[in-house]
Amino acid sequence: MKYIADLHIHSHYSRATSKEMTPENLWLWAQLKGIKVIGTGDLTHPGWLMELSEKLKMAPNGLFVLKEEYRRMSLPEAVKDEVYFMLTGEVSSIYKKGGDLKKIHNLIFLPRLEDAFKLQGVLSRVANIEADGRPIVGMDAKDLLEIVLSISPSAVLLPAHAWTPHFSIFGSESGFDSVEECFEDYTDHIWAIETGLSSDPPMNWMVSKLDRFTLVSNSDAHSPQRIGREANLLEGEISYEAIREAIRTRKGFLGTIEFFPQEGKYHFDGHKNCKVVFSPEETIKNNYLCPKCKERVTIGVMHRVHLLADRKDGERPLGAPSYTSLVPLMEIIAEAYGVGVGSKRVETEYFHMLSQLGNEFHILMLADLDEIERCSSYIVREGIKRVREGRVKITPGYDGVYGKIRIFEDEERVQQKGQLVLF
Repeated sequence: MKYIADLHIHSHYSRATSKEMTPENLWLWAQLKGIKVIGTGDLTHPGWLMELSEKLKMAPNGLFVLKEEYRRMSLPEAVKDEVYFMLTGEVSSIYKKGGDLKKIHNLIFLPRLEDAFKLQGVLSRVANIEADGRPIVGMDAKDLLEIVLSISPSAVLLPAHAWTPHFSIFGSESGFDSVEECFEDYTDHIWAIETGLSSDPPMNWMVSKLDRFTLVSNSDAHSPQRIGREANLLEGEISYEAIREAIRTRKGFLGTIEFFPQEGKYHFDGHKNCKVVFSPEETIKNNYLCPKCKERVTIGVMHRVHLLADRKDGERPLGAPSYTSLVPLMEIIAEAYGVGVGSKRVETEYFHMLSQLGNEFHILMLADLDEIERCSSYIVREGIKRVREGRVKITPGYDGVYGKIRIFEDEERVQQKGQLVLF
């Protein structure tokens, strides 16, 4: 069977994260979204791991499910499904290497709760693991990988949001130019990289030395509503080992569901304080300096990709998995009606559509457009159709500022509403 997995999120123990990031709410929203396997996030945090131990139980497939007594929330029949949890977490390594300061975030998968408790025990001797769901360790990323594999040979470690300027393996501010530079003789244990919200597979295809790595995508969500904004599409058995092997070999790894990368908050270069945003070409023309304050601009993901690229944009490696770029359904509804995403109208329409048509991913990718129109409206149908076709307009994000996506122009929305009256 085909299924969707989002393996990088954060719990309510992480900084700047919603208090609603609980196992119960993740179970609920995974069904609303159409996510079959959801990462737990924050497996290094003692409080979160105790909560997971209390509320989850191991399933026969080696993953975890929410215990029955915690399944108290009602759901539309059309979206009800089993949800599996996988033990995952992010660790921030900040250390000196080759005379330079490196800041690398890595994503860890573990098969058993005992493994997570062991990792907590090791990291607690070198870091304050209770301060944040994503702990900071003064440890070389290679040494972290060695520790993780010593705890469980079935563990997986991969670079998180690999292109983010400040905290990633290829980051312009504190990263490396290759996986080999970072992990040295442990590079063979790195099977994948997480592309992050500000890049997509075609951007990564421009760098041929990444061809051997599986390109995974996850939401890095800090609130339940944002899970699945990026995710992975897999086929076959649903189990820890099957997911691990799909990432390692690409057998059963069908591809990814993506943000439009321009919407990511580090896609272009710029300087947030001065509201200056540059394409890579404009940055070079301005000698990497902000024209307002004369400070160096933050180099974004697109620029960094071009610096490491040895292929032209549009070239696709042989056998590369596919991808789909989407906009969350609530954002499409809000854009269609010209209202805020958090408005009552959007919430009402969203849950009505799910109760009639099924989960969000089904609506965005597979549902018949005529069915969508009958359940909602012509303008929402048109919005979903345009997103499927990639017909969106985006103001690129930069230096920590998310990009802005538009499906309709204001005058066009008025015309569409007029068309609604005619219909």
